[in-house]
Amino acid sequence: AWRNLFLASAGFTSLNLLMLFTFRDVPSGASKTETPLQVMKRTLANIVEPRLVSFLLIMSCFWLMMYQLWDLHPNFIEDWVDSSGVAALLPQTDYWSRATDRGRQVPQQILLNLNALLIVVAIIPVSWLVRRIRALSSMLIGMTVATGGILVAGLTSNGWILLAGIVLFSMGEMLTGPKKNEYLGLIAPPGKKGLYLGCVNIPVGIGGFVGSKMAGYIYGHHGEKATLSLKYLATQIGLGEGKSWDGSLATLESSVGVTRVEAFAKLQEVTGMDAARATQLLWDTYQPQFAVWIPFAVIGVAAIIALAIFGQMAKKWSDMNA
Repeated sequence: AWRNLFLASAGFTSLNLLMLFTFRDVPSGASKTETPLQVMKRTLANIVEPRLVSFLLIMSCFWLMMYQLWDLHPNFIEDWVDSSGVAALLPQTDYWSRATDRGRQVPQQILLNLNALLIVVAIIPVSWLVRRIRALSSMLIGMTVATGGILVAGLTSNGWILLAGIVLFSMGEMLTGPKKNEYLGLIAPPGKKGLYLGCVNIPVGIGGFVGSKMAGYIYGHHGEKATLSLKYLATQIGLGEGKSWDGSLATLESSVGVTRVEAFAKLQEVTGMDAARATQLLWDTYQPQFAVWIPFAVIGVAAIIALAIFGQMAKKWSDMNA
């Protein structure tokens, strides 16, 4: 199935190559005498322009937060979100919902695909509505809405509230993403649009890389249901009594005498609770929603404040005010 997915993706992507035949070739306007070394030197000199670097760092913080909807939320949904209410309104097939130890739940990919659906359906009308708004102002509004969406979707275990958060997040994404590209194109000096637009994905790369490292550590230590089950068994039940746990995840399994894979089932066994009640017990005890999502929301708020300051300063720079 994965092989077919990647083959289909490559095939559809390659169709874009046919569009190249519809474009007329235009002179690049590039120097015919510069050496590759000179081009590289000039490129680096333009990229490290302090104001451009500041903007890219602000957007990197925003994309760090943004990526967690797609990278971290699938795990969070599988562990904590009860989507049985949503599942009850969907066709009772294994595509739309599936039987789990907590009842019938909607798969995380179906819930998160609401984001993709909204982007496809609403990106054009949203872009039309904000076409006359200053790019920096639109991005500021978008960042604020997206950060609110991350909090709404992350601080709940209810499937319906999660979907409301995804709607907010998607609106913020539509207000910010296209305007970021537009802004870099507007502030690019003559003859340097390609260079500036080439910077578009730098925040995505930085945010995705740093965010994945943060998410792995935070969720692995403070959010994963299996890990929290082991912690509960070690600290609340006293399983593995006589063995000292030093607080490190590396020694948690050996101290308790239970593997991560078996931890949640063992918790149900010793507490006499079903999966839903045991999940609620861990949710109430460790409050993973705050430990996981508040750090990313703080980064989002920091990006909002930084962009607001940048936007005010940009009004004094004729070449950056867009």
